[in-house]
Amino acid sequence: MEKVSGIGGIFFRSRNPEGLSNWYEKHLGINLVPPNYDDLPWMQEAGPTVFAPFEQDTEYFGDKTKNWMINFRVRNLSKMVEQLQNAGIKVSMHEEELPIGKFARLSDPEGNPIELWEPKE
Repeated sequence: MEKVSGIGGIFFRSRNPEGLSNWYEKHLGINLVPPNYDDLPWMQEAGPTVFAPFEQDTEYFGDKTKNWMINFRVRNLSKMVEQLQNAGIKVSMHEEELPIGKFARLSDPEGNPIELWEPKE
């Protein structure tokens, strides 16, 4: 069976696509979509990616009106959380480290849930 080799893009609606793209670039380091085909888009590091549909009534995403949540892998969760908090962004750390690593939660300016994950090595 032929399989997909990874995620090629994440596409979602936004009230302010340019402003939201700038927020992701400024605070999470995700390059904006290049203006031409010669420039490269954001290149993620190789690593685990979880693909997990959830029950419709899950509380895991927080806001029940949100249908998706993105999880970004980070190398140093403490530094990333400090950086975001210094920028005035509310971030909540998961109380305990899990067998697969550490987690934190935040939302982008449009209320979309984001989970940060520092995988356990």
